[in-house]
Amino acid sequence: MRDHTKLDVFHVADQLVVLAYVKTRAFPKDEMFGLTSQIRRSALSIPSNIVEGCARDTESDYLRFLDMAYGSARELQYQISVAERLDYLKQVDEIKLLSEQTAKQLNALIRSLRHPKS
Repeated sequence: MRDHTKLDVFHVADQLVVLAYVKTRAFPKDEMFGLTSQIRRSALSIPSNIVEGCARDTESDYLRFLDMAYGSARELQYQISVAERLDYLKQVDEIKLLSEQTAKQLNALIRSLRHPKS
């Protein structure tokens, strides 16, 4: 079993979840079951999949959950873009930076596991 708390990407993703919840509090009430929910679910899915992958026995299962986490990170980046264009999100630099950092770290981790240096 792997310890998710030892992964830097987990801690960045965890910060991203909290920030996503904080930033979406001010969204219009009619978005509660739309974009607000989607952003929160995508953000929460990232560290959740990292944790679940770490709990799996095989490397292939671990990678599968990291792939899902990466997909959620990219999905979140798109949702942040939509929220910004709809003028729901103000001061997006921090959440954009954290989402980009999370996606990059996940991608690097996945690549390192798939193509270990000999």
